[in-house]
Amino acid sequence: MQSWRRKSLWLALSASWLLLVLLGGFPLFRPAVSPRPRPGAPQRWPCWLDTELLQSFSQPGELPEDAPRPPQASHGSSCNWGTCFDTSKCRGDGLKVFVHPVAARPISETHRKILASVEGSRYHTFSPAEACLLLFLSLDSPAGECSPAPTPWNRGRNHLVLSLHPAPCPRTFQLGQAMVAEASPTVDSFRPGFDVALPLLPEAHPLRGGAPGQLWQHSPQPGVALLALEEERGGWRTAGANSSACPWDGHCEQDPGPEQTHPRETLPNATFCLISGQRADASPRFLQALQAGCIPVLLSPRWELPFSEVIDWTKAAIVADERLPLQVLAALQEMPPARVLALRQQTQFLWDAYFSSVEKVIHTTLEIIQDRIFGTSAHPSLLWNSPPGALLALPTFSTIPRDFPFYHLQQGSRPEGRFSALIWVGAPGQPPLKLIQAVAGSQHCAQILVLWSSEQPLPSRWPETAVPLTVMDGHRKVSDRFFPYSAISTDAILSLDARSSLSTSEVDFAFVVWQSFPERMVGFLTWSHFWNEALGGWGYTAERANEFSMVLTTAAFYHRYYHTLFTHFLPKALRTLADEAPTCVDVLMNFLVAAVTKLPPIKVPYGKRQQEAAPLASGGPGSGPKHQPPAPDCINRMAAAFGHMPLVSSRLRLDPVLFKDPVSVQRKKYRSLEKP
Repeated sequence: MQSWRRKSLWLALSASWLLLVLLGGFPLFRPAVSPRPRPGAPQRWPCWLDTELLQSFSQPGELPEDAPRPPQASHGSSCNWGTCFDTSKCRGDGLKVFVHPVAARPISETHRKILASVEGSRYHTFSPAEACLLLFLSLDSPAGECSPAPTPWNRGRNHLVLSLHPAPCPRTFQLGQAMVAEASPTVDSFRPGFDVALPLLPEAHPLRGGAPGQLWQHSPQPGVALLALEEERGGWRTAGANSSACPWDGHCEQDPGPEQTHPRETLPNATFCLISGQRADASPRFLQALQAGCIPVLLSPRWELPFSEVIDWTKAAIVADERLPLQVLAALQEMPPARVLALRQQTQFLWDAYFSSVEKVIHTTLEIIQDRIFGTSAHPSLLWNSPPGALLALPTFSTIPRDFPFYHLQQGSRPEGRFSALIWVGAPGQPPLKLIQAVAGSQHCAQILVLWSSEQPLPSRWPETAVPLTVMDGHRKVSDRFFPYSAISTDAILSLDARSSLSTSEVDFAFVVWQSFPERMVGFLTWSHFWNEALGGWGYTAERANEFSMVLTTAAFYHRYYHTLFTHFLPKALRTLADEAPTCVDVLMNFLVAAVTKLPPIKVPYGKRQQEAAPLASGGPGSGPKHQPPAPDCINRMAAAFGHMPLVSSRLRLDPVLFKDPVSVQRKKYRSLEKP
């Protein structure tokens, strides 16, 4: 009897010890930072990921350390941003980048795209004396061929060495004080706050634009695979949602469930994508998962995630311990649908904002360095991790989220209740006196600005108005209409042409609509685009139809921030196109707003006189009584410059309540909208 009791007690103690080891010794979700964090290094990961899925029974300080890793050569751990980069060279014009000439040797197509991205950016300069940052494009290849050091090198100070491959070969020169932007750097060699982690780009990655995210159904449908696992020879292997196995190691005792192999598919079709953290070459699979809207599950990663300095990857990815496959699988199966939806949506935003093209990857790298230069004036985390992203939220405009038109809902704010009218006069004719009086009669009008770009002399007299009236001299260019003039004192701009005809009620109602959609354009006259199969290109028309994708800027409300984007974000070639072919300016502004918001404009009602009026003067957009759209070449050249077609079609028009209802006119707020 005593012997039986001793055996029972021994078994109970053994089982308790085993349970303690499983729960305490091998936690499911590892701390996402090194057990011995570097002093002063910014935290790139939170302490725990998805803690609501599995309660932790250990404190972070009690966790056992991993086995010692083999030492790896560091790029120079003594360097950091404060000691190895001279920010005094960046004062004045901010970040200016000079690219060292490429050595006389063949370069890959991806390298050509990188050079084109830098040279086409607003950061580029042809003078090394003006440069704040000197970029050296390393032509290292996976075969082990290394690039020689550029001349002059200056011990690497204020240099950025950009390498597309993860440490392909030993450096033939000392990096010194140079920063390194490297694809998939190891955690041990990466210097937080100084180096920049890049994604490993495939050779076929597009220069600009890029393919959109492939997520059409945010919530997983019944029967869709829960897991997708990378195959060594390419493609993905999927496991059914009922699988209770650990299919990535093949040593589970349970039934692995239904599995399918798709060797030819480059994008996975599953909710979660399991990616090995041991190999740096798994980075392309990481990009594939982002594009597909498949939540990346990184198994004990040993490489730095791309742009981890600014991107909060806890909102789009999961880090798991590869030693606990069954627990990881169970946690993924029990993840709340709301959490799955949020993660999948964030993968699509990050893919589109920072990874879908070579141009976005390079511009993100330079924007991170510019944020370091600005310091406290840099982008806050909200701008990096919320649509439309930091590349489209220029810090030269503001670093306060509520100043932009995109974050009012998140900030719980509302646009101010006043607007500025900007009237463009670009052709001979009578001054827009009636238009000025109609706009000045609006209760929401704060000021009227007249941009005089006509060859006629200025009138000697202007009408008396209840709001300030300012006349500015233009430069005879259509793009002057979208310059960020300091005289504009409000967020909302009512863009008008001298030949536009609006009533005060139309202005009031359109502005009220804009206040509910401050990130979009609200206008009266519309165009629609279409794909012309016969010509193999895009076309657009001014014919009245049940669908539209553009509003004419001759009478439209939008946020003043789009003037800053138009002037400082768009390539100079597109602005030149608008000046040389003025009929393209409406298309260009609609392209810009649609590319930023991914949303269509909003149409509001207008009177018959507005429809029949010529919106712009002779020699400008819409010249002529019928306002015929320009040749299709305009829209195709812009689509090529953007890398895709950003316009979004809509069938929505917003009318006032009681609009044309059979009730007394005295009960209607905007009575003049229904007058013939």
